[in-house]
Parts: sequence; structure tokens; C-alpha cells
Amino acid sequence: MMNAIEKQWTRVCAVDDIAPDTGVCALYHGEQVALFRLSGQNDVFAISNHDPFGNANVLSRGIVGSRGDRLFVASPLYKQHFDLLTGECFEDPLVRLKTWSVRVEEGQVLLA
Repeated sequence: MMNAIEKQWTRVCAVDDIAPDTGVCALYHGEQVALFRLSGQNDVFAISNHDPFGNANVLSRGIVGSRGDRLFVASPLYKQHFDLLTGECFEDPLVRLKTWSVRVEEGQVLLA
């Protein structure tokens, strides 16, 4: 039996399936997850693909960037910025997207 500290990891794609500085969408346990990889990093970030302002699943097609030390994706619809680590909306801190734990092992992206 798994204790509360252990996480169950699921492979969703190969890290090479995500071109640097872009996103892709993956279906994970029935939810659309936007996965992002930035240039010069093997880290992958996972947030909800659902834009709560535009009410559409489009965030994986957003533009990635940084503001100070915060990494973000800008929605392709109304251009709100969402923190890739926390899911927080820069323009409205009361809005926060769901995020997932991510790790890359042997070239594969795993979510928990």
C-alpha cells in the first residue's frame, strides 16, 4: 500500500516531443495538461491547459517568457500571464491554475 508521501508517476510524453520554448497538450487522468520546456533547461512545467478568462483549452499554445525570476506562459486569447511554477495569474492573483509535479527520467516526462 502506498503511503501519503509517495506519488504515483505516469509517463505522458518524451521530453523531445516538446520543442524548446513551446508547449504541448497531454491528456492526464481525463484532464488537459499544458507542458512547457524552456531553452537551455531539461525542466518541464505542467499547468492546466484551461484558460479561465477565455474559457477555452488553449494555454499550451501560449507564449513562454519570464518576468524577473518568474517563468510564465501568456494566454493566446486575452494575454493573461500564468506562473509556470505556481499557476498564479500575474494580473489577478486570486486566479490560480492547477499545477502538477513533473520529473524527467531517461528522456521521458512523468507527472504526479
